[in-house]
Amino acid sequence: MRLTTALAALAATVLVMAGCADSDSRQPDSATAYPSGPVTMSAGAGPGSGFDLTIRAVVDALRADKIVTVGLPVQNKPGGAGADLLATMVRDHRGADDQIAVTSLSMMLNQLEGRSPYGYADVTMIARLMTEYFVVVTGSASPSANLGEVMAAIKADPSSVRVGAAADDQAPFDLLVSATGGDPSKVRYIDVEGGADQTAALRNDTVDVAIGGVSEFAGAVRDRTLRALGVLAENRVPGLDAPTAREQGLDVTLSNWRGLYGPPDMPASAVDYWRNALGDMVKSPAWIAIAQRSQFTTTFSTGDDLQKFLANTQSDVKTALDAQK
Repeated sequence: MRLTTALAALAATVLVMAGCADSDSRQPDSATAYPSGPVTMSAGAGPGSGFDLTIRAVVDALRADKIVTVGLPVQNKPGGAGADLLATMVRDHRGADDQIAVTSLSMMLNQLEGRSPYGYADVTMIARLMTEYFVVVTGSASPSANLGEVMAAIKADPSSVRVGAAADDQAPFDLLVSATGGDPSKVRYIDVEGGADQTAALRNDTVDVAIGGVSEFAGAVRDRTLRALGVLAENRVPGLDAPTAREQGLDVTLSNWRGLYGPPDMPASAVDYWRNALGDMVKSPAWIAIAQRSQFTTTFSTGDDLQKFLANTQSDVKTALDAQK
């Protein structure tokens, strides 16, 4: 069964931005330069997660090249693979110009799978920043040598393999299981959000394998704390010691997008400011170095291009999920 086309579409996704109706929200106007004060940068998962790594990369790059000079405090608000933070942005920050959050493919998966009533249409899209591939990893002392052995074990006895995955990371793993004739509904998932917590779970032997974005595990693979069993890319990822799933007979490729959004009704002048700032950022030396180190690909888009991408991706994600039912 060939899922490559639908999966490739899953790879990129949605960024939304809006504002806050709180009494203390700042509205940019012609008399006040924007931003005039700190802008909170939020990640809907804990430290070391893909969300966390992305938002901190953005802040570091903006500061390093002095693209934005006001304070950019980072806060982690884990819960529901970003769903809890999204709900807060929608309900509590409508119209605000001082709240920005990172999002990813999880926004669509959460909505389509019923874990969140909200999606990209409920916030203000700012920009898509980059994409990265999913990778399956295990501990350095694990007896599993490749993806085939893991999938065979799951097919024979799903309870025998503990898979560390956040809710949004389960879909790509399901695709691997389906490609080998297994039953995704029987996979023994352990809900672990973020690469740092997944790495700890592997080292503590509370899970057997984990799946997440390449950037979440690249350092641990390089220092041999973890072994990468397979990356869901068309070709090998430079700098990552891992064969592709295709090389192992599993025709599954899947990448994940990440980008920034804000609350609903974010002032247009603030949205324009951030789109311009981020456009400058992705061309900056600091961002280019971060992207190379983190092994993700910059795929910057805004405006109509972003909206078309989001609409098409949402449709393809739905098609791929429906195929698993």
